[in-house]
Amino acid sequence: MFARFDRMAKGFTRIGKDIAIAVKQGGPNPDNNPRLRMAIQNAKGINMPKDRVEAAIKRASSIDKKDFHEVIYEGYGPHAVPIVVECATDNTTRTVANIRLLFSKNGGSMGNSGSVLFLFERKGIFKFHAQDLNLNDLELEIIDAGAEDIQQEDDEIIIYTKFSEFGHFQKFIEDKELSPISSELNYIPKDTKEITEAEQNEVMECILALEADDDVQFVYHNLA
Repeated sequence: MFARFDRMAKGFTRIGKDIAIAVKQGGPNPDNNPRLRMAIQNAKGINMPKDRVEAAIKRASSIDKKDFHEVIYEGYGPHAVPIVVECATDNTTRTVANIRLLFSKNGGSMGNSGSVLFLFERKGIFKFHAQDLNLNDLELEIIDAGAEDIQQEDDEIIIYTKFSEFGHFQKFIEDKELSPISSELNYIPKDTKEITEAEQNEVMECILALEADDDVQFVYHNLA
């Protein structure tokens, strides 16, 4: 139960920062701000209360609001597993020190910019409840709108797009009045790495430690 509450709190914090960045870039009106519309939709996907979403927009619109910056850090976890850490922070000096320490304490090492990012490709990922998306009727339109891959896992449909097609596909689902669980730009590994179960556990300890940091939004790796 406590782990679930921790994940929920982390999700709300992450979406709150997404909202702050979106408002800073495009203003507080979601009608004129596609990134803010996406953040609000993602908030619904994790059941973030409407009043918290509205409060986050109001805070981000205030004169004395904190300015969050998106930064990427790269490094290697135990057993030379490449790791990309995506952060949103109001203090990059604090964040880079924390990320470097977390790598070091958990058997990894922080690298320079570009040291591992070339092993990943940025893609759009749209997740839908299977009952909300009729693939029989929409599959060809979805492909025409920029879908690169369509996968079904249990009761979810996951659609991948190229980075360059993300905005086009987002407009398509808005025009079709489709409601995704989430729409995000993530770093996907070009190849995966096979290691033993014991080694995987060591890598996951490093990843979980990074994910727990308040400034971290996402952690990506190439473990198989």
